[in-house]
Amino acid sequence: MWIALRDSTSKNIPPGGLEGAVVSDVDARMSDVACITVSRRSSSDAGVREIFVLVDGESIAVLKHGEAITHELPAGPHRIRAHNTLFWKTHDVVLQPGEHARFTAINRAGWAAFGFLMVLGATPLGLTFERET
Repeated sequence: MWIALRDSTSKNIPPGGLEGAVVSDVDARMSDVACITVSRRSSSDAGVREIFVLVDGESIAVLKHGEAITHELPAGPHRIRAHNTLFWKTHDVVLQPGEHARFTAINRAGWAAFGFLMVLGATPLGLTFERET
């Protein structure tokens, strides 16, 4: 038997398209799910070159400046990695059921970046990848 969990005007709609699911199925799923969000919206970002995001070795996003990705995954231990093809940063996290971890990724230009860009047409960019508190 399928039942509606919320009316269409409710703001508390379950994630993952679970509207109309059996309540016990939703409770079981919600107790096992966590989310991560990785954003690249910092004003200090150089604004060039993509940042690649992987969770447990699986690519989940290629972020350009101004973008963000939210990824649903099972609760438990995970390895979240970001790289800009030159620098890699890794966070090992243990997510609790219902937890939403947020990360910020930034491509940073050093003091000599624009000199390299003018001479070589490319520049090494540092990578900052931190968990928000």
